[in-house]
Amino acid sequence: LADLVSHFSSLSQFLRVTKQYLPHLARLCLISTFLEDGIRMWFQWNEQRDYIEATWNCGYFLATCFVLLNLIGQLGGCVLILSRNFVQYACFGLFGIIALQTVAYSILWDLKFLMRNLALGGGLLLLLAESRSEGKSMFAGVPSMGESSPKQYMQLGGRVLLVLMFMTLLHFDSSFFSILQNMVGTALIILVAIGFKTKLAALTLVVWLLAINFYFNAFWTIPAYKPMHDFLKYDFFQTTSVIGGLLLVVALGPGGVSMDEKKKEW
Repeated sequence: LADLVSHFSSLSQFLRVTKQYLPHLARLCLISTFLEDGIRMWFQWNEQRDYIEATWNCGYFLATCFVLLNLIGQLGGCVLILSRNFVQYACFGLFGIIALQTVAYSILWDLKFLMRNLALGGGLLLLLAESRSEGKSMFAGVPSMGESSPKQYMQLGGRVLLVLMFMTLLHFDSSFFSILQNMVGTALIILVAIGFKTKLAALTLVVWLLAINFYFNAFWTIPAYKPMHDFLKYDFFQTTSVIGGLLLVVALGPGGVSMDEKKKEW
Protein backbone atom coordinates (compact mmCIF):
# COMPACT_ATOMS: atom_id res chain seq x y z
CA LEU A 1 0.00 0.00 0.00
CA ALA A 2 2.86 2.36 0.87
CA ASP A 3 4.41 1.64 -2.56
CA LEU A 4 1.10 2.45 -4.27
CA VAL A 5 0.80 5.75 -2.41
CA SER A 6 4.38 6.68 -3.37
CA HIS A 7 3.59 5.91 -7.04
CA PHE A 8 0.59 8.25 -6.98
CA SER A 9 2.56 11.03 -5.26
CA SER A 10 5.33 10.62 -7.88
CA LEU A 11 2.70 10.88 -10.64
CA SER A 12 1.21 14.03 -9.05
CA GLN A 13 4.68 15.57 -8.86
CA PHE A 14 5.39 14.62 -12.51
CA LEU A 15 2.09 16.22 -13.62
CA ARG A 16 2.82 19.41 -11.68
CA VAL A 17 6.25 19.76 -13.28
CA THR A 18 5.05 18.97 -16.83
CA LYS A 19 1.66 20.73 -16.64
CA GLN A 20 2.75 23.58 -18.94
CA TYR A 21 4.48 21.42 -21.55
CA LEU A 22 2.47 18.19 -21.65
CA PRO A 23 -0.54 19.46 -23.69
CA HIS A 24 1.84 20.97 -26.31
CA LEU A 25 3.82 17.73 -26.54
CA ALA A 26 0.56 15.76 -26.75
CA ARG A 27 -0.72 17.90 -29.65
CA LEU A 28 2.60 17.62 -31.52
CA CYS A 29 2.61 13.81 -31.16
CA LEU A 30 -1.07 13.62 -32.11
CA ILE A 31 -0.69 15.46 -35.43
CA SER A 32 2.63 13.78 -36.33
CA THR A 33 1.06 11.13 -38.58
CA PHE A 34 -0.90 13.78 -40.52
CA LEU A 35 2.23 15.93 -40.82
CA GLU A 36 4.30 12.98 -42.11
CA ASP A 37 1.57 11.87 -44.52
CA GLY A 38 1.08 15.40 -45.88
CA ILE A 39 4.83 15.76 -46.52
CA ARG A 40 4.86 12.29 -48.14
CA MET A 41 2.07 13.41 -50.52
CA TRP A 42 4.41 16.18 -51.70
CA PHE A 43 7.49 13.99 -52.18
CA GLN A 44 5.57 11.00 -53.63
CA TRP A 45 3.08 13.07 -55.61
CA ASN A 46 3.31 11.03 -58.85
CA GLU A 47 3.29 7.61 -57.11
CA GLN A 48 0.24 8.50 -54.97
CA ARG A 49 -1.67 9.96 -57.93
CA ASP A 50 -0.88 6.95 -60.16
CA TYR A 51 -1.91 4.51 -57.40
CA ILE A 52 -5.33 6.20 -56.90
CA GLU A 53 -5.86 6.49 -60.66
CA ALA A 54 -5.06 2.80 -61.21
CA THR A 55 -7.00 1.52 -58.17
CA TRP A 56 -10.20 3.48 -58.71
CA ASN A 57 -9.94 4.08 -62.47
CA CYS A 58 -11.03 7.66 -61.76
CA GLY A 59 -8.87 9.51 -64.26
CA TYR A 60 -5.87 11.83 -63.96
CA PHE A 61 -7.80 14.91 -62.78
CA LEU A 62 -9.70 13.28 -59.88
CA ALA A 63 -6.57 11.40 -58.73
CA THR A 64 -4.64 14.70 -58.68
CA CYS A 65 -7.47 16.36 -56.71
CA PHE A 66 -7.34 13.51 -54.16
CA VAL A 67 -3.58 13.93 -53.55
CA LEU A 68 -3.90 17.74 -53.42
CA LEU A 69 -6.80 17.53 -50.93
CA ASN A 70 -4.77 15.17 -48.71
CA LEU A 71 -1.70 17.42 -48.86
CA ILE A 72 -3.49 20.72 -48.12
CA GLY A 73 -6.01 19.20 -45.68
CA GLN A 74 -3.39 17.48 -43.53
CA LEU A 75 -0.67 20.15 -43.51
CA GLY A 76 -3.24 22.94 -43.11
CA GLY A 77 -4.95 21.09 -40.23
CA CYS A 78 -1.59 20.54 -38.49
CA VAL A 79 -0.67 24.24 -38.74
CA LEU A 80 -4.07 25.32 -37.33
CA ILE A 81 -3.86 22.84 -34.40
CA LEU A 82 -0.28 23.79 -33.47
CA SER A 83 -1.06 27.52 -33.72
CA ARG A 84 -4.32 27.01 -31.69
CA ASN A 85 -6.45 28.66 -34.39
CA PHE A 86 -9.81 27.20 -35.59
CA VAL A 87 -8.91 23.92 -33.86
CA GLN A 88 -12.44 22.52 -34.12
CA TYR A 89 -12.55 23.10 -37.90
CA ALA A 90 -9.07 21.54 -38.22
CA CYS A 91 -10.22 18.46 -36.28
CA PHE A 92 -13.31 18.03 -38.47
CA GLY A 93 -11.10 18.40 -41.56
CA LEU A 94 -8.73 15.69 -40.31
CA PHE A 95 -11.72 13.43 -39.46
CA GLY A 96 -12.69 13.83 -43.12
CA ILE A 97 -9.16 12.92 -44.27
CA ILE A 98 -9.22 9.75 -42.12
CA ALA A 99 -12.60 8.74 -43.61
CA LEU A 100 -11.42 9.51 -47.17
CA GLN A 101 -8.20 7.50 -46.78
CA THR A 102 -10.05 4.59 -45.13
CA VAL A 103 -12.13 4.21 -48.30
CA ALA A 104 -9.49 5.19 -50.89
CA TYR A 105 -6.81 2.82 -49.59
CA SER A 106 -9.32 -0.01 -48.84
CA ILE A 107 -8.48 0.14 -45.10
CA LEU A 108 -12.15 -0.62 -44.39
CA TRP A 109 -11.50 -4.32 -45.10
CA ASP A 110 -8.26 -4.58 -43.09
CA LEU A 111 -9.30 -4.91 -39.43
CA LYS A 112 -5.89 -4.02 -37.99
CA PHE A 113 -5.54 -0.79 -39.99
CA LEU A 114 -9.22 0.08 -39.47
CA MET A 115 -8.80 -0.18 -35.67
CA ARG A 116 -5.69 1.99 -35.82
CA ASN A 117 -7.54 4.62 -37.86
CA LEU A 118 -10.38 4.56 -35.31
CA ALA A 119 -7.80 5.01 -32.53
CA LEU A 120 -6.46 8.02 -34.44
CA GLY A 121 -10.02 9.38 -34.56
CA GLY A 122 -10.18 8.89 -30.78
CA GLY A 123 -7.13 11.12 -30.36
CA LEU A 124 -8.80 13.81 -32.49
CA LEU A 125 -11.97 13.53 -30.36
CA LEU A 126 -9.88 14.28 -27.24
CA LEU A 127 -8.32 17.25 -29.02
CA LEU A 128 -11.80 18.46 -29.95
CA ALA A 129 -12.90 18.11 -26.29
CA GLU A 130 -9.84 20.09 -25.18
CA SER A 131 -10.61 22.90 -27.64
CA ARG A 132 -14.22 23.02 -26.41
CA SER A 133 -13.06 23.46 -22.81
CA GLU A 134 -10.74 26.28 -23.91
CA GLY A 135 -13.65 27.95 -25.70
CA LYS A 136 -15.81 27.68 -22.57
CA SER A 137 -13.10 29.15 -20.34
CA MET A 138 -13.19 32.35 -22.40
CA PHE A 139 -16.63 33.06 -20.88
CA ALA A 140 -15.72 32.66 -17.24
CA GLY A 141 -18.60 33.38 -14.89
CA VAL A 142 -21.31 32.66 -17.45
CA PRO A 143 -23.56 29.82 -16.19
CA SER A 144 -23.33 26.61 -18.22
CA MET A 145 -26.49 24.49 -17.86
CA GLY A 146 -25.14 21.06 -18.82
CA GLU A 147 -23.10 22.48 -21.68
CA SER A 148 -20.09 20.42 -20.70
CA SER A 149 -21.85 17.11 -21.30
CA PRO A 150 -20.94 16.85 -25.05
CA LYS A 151 -17.31 17.43 -24.03
CA GLN A 152 -17.53 14.65 -21.41
CA TYR A 153 -18.92 12.18 -23.95
CA MET A 154 -16.23 13.20 -26.45
CA GLN A 155 -13.61 12.35 -23.82
CA LEU A 156 -15.31 9.00 -23.16
CA GLY A 157 -15.49 8.23 -26.90
CA GLY A 158 -11.88 9.32 -27.37
CA ARG A 159 -10.67 7.05 -24.55
CA VAL A 160 -12.60 4.03 -25.83
CA LEU A 161 -11.38 4.51 -29.42
CA LEU A 162 -7.77 5.03 -28.30
CA VAL A 163 -7.64 1.60 -26.66
CA LEU A 164 -8.41 -0.04 -30.03
CA MET A 165 -4.74 0.61 -30.86
CA PHE A 166 -3.68 -1.78 -28.11
CA MET A 167 -6.01 -4.53 -29.29
CA THR A 168 -3.92 -4.65 -32.50
CA LEU A 169 -0.79 -5.24 -30.37
CA LEU A 170 -2.09 -8.31 -28.52
CA HIS A 171 -0.30 -11.54 -29.51
CA PHE A 172 -2.29 -14.75 -29.35
CA ASP A 173 0.42 -17.34 -28.69
CA SER A 174 1.31 -19.47 -25.69
CA SER A 175 4.70 -17.99 -24.71
CA PHE A 176 4.97 -16.70 -21.14
CA PHE A 177 6.02 -13.18 -22.24
CA SER A 178 3.06 -12.84 -24.65
CA ILE A 179 0.57 -14.02 -22.02
CA LEU A 180 2.01 -11.61 -19.43
CA GLN A 181 2.03 -8.73 -21.94
CA ASN A 182 -1.58 -9.47 -22.95
CA MET A 183 -2.77 -9.63 -19.32
CA VAL A 184 -1.05 -6.40 -18.25
CA GLY A 185 -2.03 -4.62 -21.48
CA THR A 186 -5.67 -5.70 -21.23
CA ALA A 187 -5.88 -4.55 -17.59
CA LEU A 188 -4.48 -1.10 -18.51
CA ILE A 189 -6.79 -0.85 -21.54
CA ILE A 190 -9.83 -1.54 -19.35
CA LEU A 191 -8.69 1.04 -16.74
CA VAL A 192 -8.36 3.76 -19.41
CA ALA A 193 -11.68 2.84 -21.06
CA ILE A 194 -13.71 2.96 -17.83
CA GLY A 195 -11.73 5.92 -16.46
CA PHE A 196 -10.34 4.34 -13.28
CA LYS A 197 -6.85 5.49 -12.12
CA THR A 198 -6.88 6.92 -15.64
CA LYS A 199 -3.80 9.14 -15.60
CA LEU A 200 -1.55 6.44 -14.14
CA ALA A 201 -2.88 3.78 -16.56
CA ALA A 202 -2.56 6.13 -19.57
CA LEU A 203 1.01 7.12 -18.61
CA THR A 204 1.96 3.44 -18.25
CA LEU A 205 0.51 2.75 -21.71
CA VAL A 206 2.51 5.70 -23.11
CA VAL A 207 5.76 4.18 -21.81
CA TRP A 208 4.78 0.73 -23.13
CA LEU A 209 3.83 2.08 -26.58
CA LEU A 210 7.02 4.16 -26.79
CA ALA A 211 9.15 1.07 -26.15
CA ILE A 212 7.21 -1.03 -28.69
CA ASN A 213 7.29 1.79 -31.27
CA PHE A 214 11.05 2.38 -31.17
CA TYR A 215 11.81 -1.36 -31.08
CA PHE A 216 9.44 -2.71 -33.76
CA ASN A 217 8.98 0.34 -36.03
CA ALA A 218 12.60 1.48 -36.40
CA PHE A 219 12.16 2.57 -40.04
CA TRP A 220 15.48 4.48 -39.96
CA THR A 221 17.35 1.14 -39.90
CA ILE A 222 15.82 0.10 -43.26
CA PRO A 223 17.11 1.61 -46.57
CA ALA A 224 14.66 4.19 -48.00
CA TYR A 225 14.23 2.33 -51.31
CA LYS A 226 12.75 -0.78 -49.62
CA PRO A 227 8.93 -0.98 -49.27
CA MET A 228 9.31 -2.01 -45.60
CA HIS A 229 10.81 1.47 -44.86
CA ASP A 230 7.56 3.24 -45.81
CA PHE A 231 5.43 0.63 -44.04
CA LEU A 232 7.34 0.96 -40.74
CA LYS A 233 7.44 4.76 -41.06
CA TYR A 234 3.64 4.88 -41.43
CA ASP A 235 3.26 2.56 -38.43
CA PHE A 236 5.73 4.60 -36.35
CA PHE A 237 3.97 7.93 -36.83
CA GLN A 238 0.50 6.47 -36.41
CA THR A 239 1.59 4.95 -33.09
CA THR A 240 3.13 8.32 -32.11
CA SER A 241 -0.25 9.96 -32.74
CA VAL A 242 -1.98 7.50 -30.40
CA ILE A 243 0.73 8.28 -27.80
CA GLY A 244 -0.26 11.94 -28.24
CA GLY A 245 -3.90 11.06 -27.53
CA LEU A 246 -2.89 9.20 -24.36
CA LEU A 247 -0.74 12.16 -23.26
CA LEU A 248 -3.86 14.34 -23.62
CA VAL A 249 -5.66 11.92 -21.27
CA VAL A 250 -2.74 12.27 -18.81
CA ALA A 251 -2.78 16.08 -19.10
CA LEU A 252 -6.56 16.67 -19.01
CA GLY A 253 -7.88 13.69 -17.06
CA PRO A 254 -10.65 11.29 -18.08
CA GLY A 255 -13.56 13.77 -18.04
CA GLY A 256 -16.95 13.57 -16.32
CA VAL A 257 -18.04 10.16 -17.63
CA SER A 258 -15.49 8.09 -15.70
CA MET A 259 -15.09 6.19 -12.44
CA ASP A 260 -12.43 8.67 -11.27
CA GLU A 261 -14.99 11.49 -11.49
CA LYS A 262 -17.79 9.44 -9.91
CA LYS A 263 -15.54 8.61 -6.94
CA LYS A 264 -15.42 12.32 -6.08
CA GLU A 265 -19.23 12.29 -5.72
CA TRP A 266 -19.12 9.30 -3.37
